[in-house]
Amino acid sequence: MYYHVKGELCLTEAHTAVVDCGGVGYKLTVSNTTLAAISHKLGETVKLYTYLAVREDAMELYGFHSMQEHSAFCMLITVSGVGPKAAMSILSTLTPEQFAAAVCSSDTKALGRASGIGAKTAARIVLELKDKLAKEYGADAVSTPVTPGITATGKLSDAVNALLVLGYSRQEANEALSGIDSSSLTLEALITAALRRLAK
Repeated sequence: MYYHVKGELCLTEAHTAVVDCGGVGYKLTVSNTTLAAISHKLGETVKLYTYLAVREDAMELYGFHSMQEHSAFCMLITVSGVGPKAAMSILSTLTPEQFAAAVCSSDTKALGRASGIGAKTAARIVLELKDKLAKEYGADAVSTPVTPGITATGKLSDAVNALLVLGYSRQEANEALSGIDSSSLTLEALITAALRRLAK
């Protein structure tokens, strides 16, 4: 229903941002990551991508300062037993890059650092999101990409899959990673470098 809100940031507090759009103040639930990115912009115009969660007893608008965070949130809430609050807890602990890297490297400990996320839930997130990638992009989601210079093994393969988790197509992921020297970069740094290219 709402794709984004754009207006004056008039209030920030723990897990909350209020954006004034034409005289209407939209209260959004935000992660610590988004709060850190926008809190210094009080009184300035901000744009937050949104997700509207509708329950029987309430409607809650969630805001994200980047499309990557929005995509990570949407992926998380497809996991059985993970609702919007649990997803926001994870994204308050991990940046989108860290989250994608954790999923692709099966780092359940990183996911488990989020408040309210136990070992079983962290394992389910990794399992279901890897299965989702396999279903959406073929049984071998780590198959050899089409871009010359990117092999299907190791870090680059994980980076491609991490970008898929963040909502990019395989072609976009391949192009963004092409030519990056991955030998001295961590998986998270590799994902960050690719996202910088994609943002241009």
